[in-house]
Amino acid sequence: MSCPLCAEDGGMLVWRGERLRVIRANEVGFPAFYRVVWNAHVAEFSDLSASERAHCMDVVVAVEQALREHLSPTKVNVAALGNMVPHLHWHVIARFEWDSHFPSPVWAAAQRPSPVAQEDAVRSRLPALEAVLRDRLARC
Repeated sequence: MSCPLCAEDGGMLVWRGERLRVIRANEVGFPAFYRVVWNAHVAEFSDLSASERAHCMDVVVAVEQALREHLSPTKVNVAALGNMVPHLHWHVIARFEWDSHFPSPVWAAAQRPSPVAQEDAVRSRLPALEAVLRDRLARC
């Protein structure tokens, strides 16, 4: 079975380092849905060495902090599931009380229609957020 995260970036590439990358996922209804993807194919976080785990979490935290600083979300969800794609990756998702699924998980049924104007407002702020994030991650 081929791995989609080995074959391609998995979304719009924001930053790539030697060991991992940050992408913005194209998830309908969630304009600030990011993934931190380990470049090498490993399935579990415990497959990494202690220093690799620390580096990975430093990047996850940097993404979370950028989301909080630039978007002021109601909550940031962080998850590593890998049930569908067993390649180590972390979901880092800015959530807003107005989003279509809030307060349920993004994978649950929608609670209400997607608020297009609010989603577009978030999208308009992503280029500045990603520029700051690239600058911070370049120093990781």
